[in-house]
Amino acid sequence: MRARIFRPAKTAMSSGTAKSKEWILEFAHASAREVDPLMGWTSSSDTQSQVKLRFSSKEAALEYASEHGIDAEVFEPKPRKANIRKGGYGENFATNRRGAWTH
Repeated sequence: MRARIFRPAKTAMSSGTAKSKEWILEFAHASAREVDPLMGWTSSSDTQSQVKLRFSSKEAALEYASEHGIDAEVFEPKPRKANIRKGGYGENFATNRRGAWTH
């Protein structure tokens, strides 16, 4: 079995980093998906592709993979620069602006 170990990126809808601290072991697809001719649904006989295991550290995920004979490839996350503004969120409502505020 092949799998990949990675840390998920933050969602595009938020600036926070929730649910991006843990590592995920995700199995690769073993068979191709098929389209049902009557309903148009996609399906597959591969149930392992639905499994996502979560770990608190990369080492724990690698240890699990080695114990269970899983050929795992690790994808390191790209570092992200912090987006910290000088005034913070309250800067949006500041009353001491020099010019007119507009969108």
